Amino acid sequence: MSRIKRWINMHGKEFNPDGTLKDEVRQQKISSGSDPAAIDSYARRLKTSYDEWKHLDETDPEEWVEYTAYDFFTPTQKEQFNPDGSLRPEYMESELNNGISEGWLEEMERRKKIEVDNYNQVSAAHAEQGINYGAWQMRERIGASRTYVQRRKQQEKDLRNFEDVDSLPFDKDASY
Repeated sequence: MSRIKRWINMHGKEFNPDGTLKDEVRQQKISSGSDPAAIDSYARRLKTSYDEWKHLDETDPEEWVEYTAYDFFTPTQKEQFNPDGSLRPEYMESELNNGISEGWLEEMERRKKIEVDNYNQVSAAHAEQGINYGAWQMRERIGASRTYVQRRKQQEKDLRNFEDVDSLPFDKDASY
């Protein structure tokens, strides 16, 4: 999705979809004692940021990779399930031959279909807000799969860049 969608999501209560301050917001701020010049300055700054984000959307659109729930299946799950969460016929046949009950296989399928449906609903809701849920989940998984040494090196960079201490994976004062 676009940067503009995210901008509107952040500022849409006060600003119109074209990046201008809503008249009723301006009037409310004036009636609560705000200086009209300060309001105008605020509106100009936000309109400038809107225009910058819009320009970036037009000249350098963000990559939007569409991930599906299937992209997050483990290799074993990909052998067991189709992308929609239904069991693969060959897997079902193999498990029935191994003595697994049909009821359990149906339950596995039911649960996986619910998981896929939930992913699709959350992904769609996030997309409406300009957030690529699948990409966010993928970045989280990649970060979680880093080695300890990689995470320590990243923390050192984060500390040099004055990142919030709460966002660090380890206690900054601990000796390792």
